[in-house]
Amino acid sequence: MVTVVKKLFKGNRQWLLVLLLFVVGNIHAQQDAQYTQYMYNTVSVNPAYAGSRGHLSIAALYRNQWLGLDGAPETQTLNVHTPVGYRGVGLGLSIVNDKIGPTSETYFDVDFSYTIQTGWEGRLSFGLKASAHMLDIRYSELDEFEVDPQLQSQQDIQNKFSPNIGAGVYYHTDKFYVGVSAPRILETTHFDSSSVSTAREQMNFYLITGYVWDLNPVLKFKPALLTKAVQGAPLQVDLSANFMFNEKFIGGVAYRWDAAFSGLMGFMLSDQLMVGLAYDREITELGAATFNDGSFEIILRYDFIRNIGNMKSPRFF
Repeated sequence: MVTVVKKLFKGNRQWLLVLLLFVVGNIHAQQDAQYTQYMYNTVSVNPAYAGSRGHLSIAALYRNQWLGLDGAPETQTLNVHTPVGYRGVGLGLSIVNDKIGPTSETYFDVDFSYTIQTGWEGRLSFGLKASAHMLDIRYSELDEFEVDPQLQSQQDIQNKFSPNIGAGVYYHTDKFYVGVSAPRILETTHFDSSSVSTAREQMNFYLITGYVWDLNPVLKFKPALLTKAVQGAPLQVDLSANFMFNEKFIGGVAYRWDAAFSGLMGFMLSDQLMVGLAYDREITELGAATFNDGSFEIILRYDFIRNIGNMKSPRFF
């Protein structure tokens, strides 16, 4: 729901108008939260990734989109996942909060994965996701504007609950990975008591893939791709090209098809702690607006590695 509203921004301090457009009509083209550093946040879009790092891993991500625009989208994500025992089972827990103006959505996700070894290096994982979705819409924040009287009479929507399920498949070796998923399968329709506003969550399909090339003993090349498809919205394609130096510093660029260019940086502060930064610059009409200073994203990830010296091959994705 939130992503569709994002596309309606036309000027500074206009999020109340956006909400007006949102609530008086029927919205069908829905998309999940957007990430530039998706290669470090895979479990948010594919439950089969849970436990694939081989140890307990926790990550926190913050994204502030369209800096300088009042009510612009903000996303916070926290996830933790780990393998369980020696039977190929992985478990994960995620919290995703996506806010835009007077609307906010929070997802509480539980992920389950089962992995089988398909060869000397290859592993194939199957994943399921169970979600609890909470929706808030604060109509009361429209009071200072002249709007439709029918709209003004609406009560705020607070913590409107709806369940969802998702599924995914993920294959990886030490150098390559590919996954397909649909993290929200149920197409839930949200509405208020008088049916003034409706919004339908569409199913999002994801394809993620990447590879790690050893260019020389100290330099690695890490291209990655994320494709997102949803009915009623343009196909979204994210391409990134990162270089990793001495397994400590990561730098690269990314391109979101017909939408934005991005710069990415990452630092391995230790064998367990990684910090990643990304900055997006829109190439749409919105990007040319004087009030839009681009989008900023930061991610922190910590891996609870017990015996670093015994690791056969570090994970780079």
